[in-house]
Amino acid sequence: MGLDLNSDLGEGFGAWSMGEDAAMLDIVTSANIACGFHAGDPSIMRRTCATAVEKGVRIGAHIGYRDLAGFGRRAMAVAPADLRDETLYQIGALDGFARAAGDRVRYVKPHGALYHAAAADAALADAVLAGLRDYDPALVLLGPAGTQLEKSALAAGTRFVSEGFADRAYTAVGGLAPRGTPGAVLGTDPAVAQAVSLAENGTARVLGGGGSVAVSPESICVHGDTPAAVRMARRIRAALEDAGIAVASFT
Repeated sequence: MGLDLNSDLGEGFGAWSMGEDAAMLDIVTSANIACGFHAGDPSIMRRTCATAVEKGVRIGAHIGYRDLAGFGRRAMAVAPADLRDETLYQIGALDGFARAAGDRVRYVKPHGALYHAAAADAALADAVLAGLRDYDPALVLLGPAGTQLEKSALAAGTRFVSEGFADRAYTAVGGLAPRGTPGAVLGTDPAVAQAVSLAENGTARVLGGGGSVAVSPESICVHGDTPAAVRMARRIRAALEDAGIAVASFT
């Protein structure tokens, strides 16, 4: 099996744009497309799905909190029942555009604050799984290994794919270092080195020079809003292939 390379895409809104989606879709094998809650709008969703299908990239629903102003990165108190319904709503919205483009949503990945909250809270993780399975029990969940999201997926009988981040530093316990911490977002050279380390050794760098931590991903993420993201992703893919690692979607 190959190693998947994914990116968070379709994260503009109206006249506001973020990232170079078309260029990233020439590089990655899976696209986590915003579903209109933390970013994205119907026209962006349609365009991003169409480009992904044209370029043979798998489509995932990048679900988030209903938080356009905070880009889905603010903690929010959402009841599990509401989160279940909002998960179902977002998947369904994106899948409509994916099907119009000739494919379908194949997996789900939470975004930002929801990613971290559901990884730690069993009730929220269960709510995400309930919405996912209400829409289509065959959907895959992409997320951090060893967390409540993985436990809830396994309990529900949903395939779980573990994710690692090329462009983010980790803490000593295996979580992502908070974005506001100096050094938490890696530059191109460190990100390329980390991607190869993740693939070959199952390890990532600990913020502050504290060695490495075990992370064994089946998919590696390069954030679409990271500075020089396209150049970074292109170099990461080339470095993986030069190391003899096949880059291919997990779906």
